[in-house]
Amino acid sequence: MRIIDTHSHIYSEEFDNDIDDVIKRAKQAGVEKILLPNIDASSIDRLHNISDRYAGYCISMMGLHPTSVGENWEEELDIIRKELSKRTYIAIGEIGIDLYWDKTFEEQQKQVFEEQLRWSIEYDLPVAIHSRDAIAECISCIKNVGEQHLRGVFHSFGGTVEELDGILSLKNFMLGINGVVTFKNSTLPTVLKETDLSNIIIETDSPYLAPVPYRGKRNESSYTLNVVTKLAEIYGLPAEEVGQITTENAEKLFVLK
Repeated sequence: MRIIDTHSHIYSEEFDNDIDDVIKRAKQAGVEKILLPNIDASSIDRLHNISDRYAGYCISMMGLHPTSVGENWEEELDIIRKELSKRTYIAIGEIGIDLYWDKTFEEQQKQVFEEQLRWSIEYDLPVAIHSRDAIAECISCIKNVGEQHLRGVFHSFGGTVEELDGILSLKNFMLGINGVVTFKNSTLPTVLKETDLSNIIIETDSPYLAPVPYRGKRNESSYTLNVVTKLAEIYGLPAEEVGQITTENAEKLFVLK
């Protein structure tokens, strides 16, 4: 089995006590790499500590998460910008728009998102997009900046068929699928039948969104196996083939050697 966890926050404090075991279980499950999106200025040191400790296996992105866009967003954005000149990153992320928790800074979120999209063009990097209750708004921002120059993933996709069509119409964007696809009341299995594995990469969003039968518990990269198994069921393919196809998709998108 070949798997890449394309979106995980295993640098968070939830993993402080057993990170070595978490990495060991991931490798045993067939996870070849774990990609780590940043959140904001406060998470940078933790992110770097894990990517340095497991160099070549845990690979970091750099970006400002939309829920961290607040009164001091300009200061936060400046810190993130400077980080891009200090290290090499696999992508600009986690960036986007979140209208689920709070709409107070909606316009600022859009401004910050578009600025980071421009960075992705400047550095020729893909983007990892957070789009909770804001897929249409994210697509609009991408078109504002220039969809033909951008590529990336709508992480933790859980949208409708219409939203799926909107994302795929961008041509260079994929769907990040995680444990949500295994949830009993999820509509994702039906929605995903409107596309195929060529548009899908696998993720966990650890420590969040653990798949069945671990729902409600801390998520970790080894649980990508449950996502692979569910996708195999949806598409009527062997799990090994699902792992292979989605891994190749991730390698292409993130230019993984």
